[in-house]
Amino acid sequence: MTAGAVETPRPDAAPEAARARAQSILAANLRDFLANRLAVGSAAVVLLFAAMAVFAPLIAPHDPYASDLFRRLQPPGWMEGGEWAYPLGCDALGRDILSRAIYGARVSMTIGVAVMLVAAVVGMLAGLAAGYRRGMTDVVIARVVDVLLGFPYLILAIGLMAVMGPGLGNIVLALAIKEWVLPCRVVRAETLAAREMDYVEAARALGASQRHIMLREILPNVLSPLVVVSTFRMATIIIMEASLSFLGLGVQPPVPSWGSMVADGRQFLIGAWWVSTFPGVMILLLVLAINLASQGLRDAFDPRLRR
Repeated sequence: MTAGAVETPRPDAAPEAARARAQSILAANLRDFLANRLAVGSAAVVLLFAAMAVFAPLIAPHDPYASDLFRRLQPPGWMEGGEWAYPLGCDALGRDILSRAIYGARVSMTIGVAVMLVAAVVGMLAGLAAGYRRGMTDVVIARVVDVLLGFPYLILAIGLMAVMGPGLGNIVLALAIKEWVLPCRVVRAETLAAREMDYVEAARALGASQRHIMLREILPNVLSPLVVVSTFRMATIIIMEASLSFLGLGVQPPVPSWGSMVADGRQFLIGAWWVSTFPGVMILLLVLAINLASQGLRDAFDPRLRR
């Protein structure tokens, strides 16, 4: 190199530095999350429910669809008249409550994960477009968000299910139609801040396309809040699915669903409390575990809450 020559920086130096910085921040956030014992324990409970859903045919002690009227409203195993072969008792048709609750985890987890993924992808793309492109794109997406926010979640889901009819796919669609709104708003806010950062300006100066900047430069830096808010919303999705099934608009019998199991036992609350209680406890444990794990993720990944 001759004297007085100026070394030209590599064109991809700024994006590489930004990605390295994002990876180091992610590693620090993960360490903070693992240090939170309550959040880690709650995440383990969520994983336990997920394993229950995946391996339901291997775990369930009985066929969840098989009925035996001679065991109608049989109490749990520790009560008089109960059998430990049916530890949580039987429902009004003599079906094993434990087996149906295990299979019910499959329904709730499947719908929760499916709606969360659809809402996260749609909200992410809409938020990136609205936050980076601005202008008419931002105005149109903002008006759609405002309209959806004007409808109560459960009322909108009931109306959509009444029109589309019951079914697993229809439940996912009915819940995802409004569920993408919150991820969209979070990603839009993060994109508005990220679009003014130096690494975005450097990529823009190097001639990178808008698609490249949104997907390769901005998206990796907005994934953390997107994951946190999507995980938080999964608890709401599970409650919504249970509510629809309780009202008879969700998963249809004889497919076991926690919401429909609670509905089946509401007329036996005094004499056979176990029919509704144990599915309700399943909903409580899963939703509580998701909320606590999500709170741990928020505390670890939100820079405003980092100690």
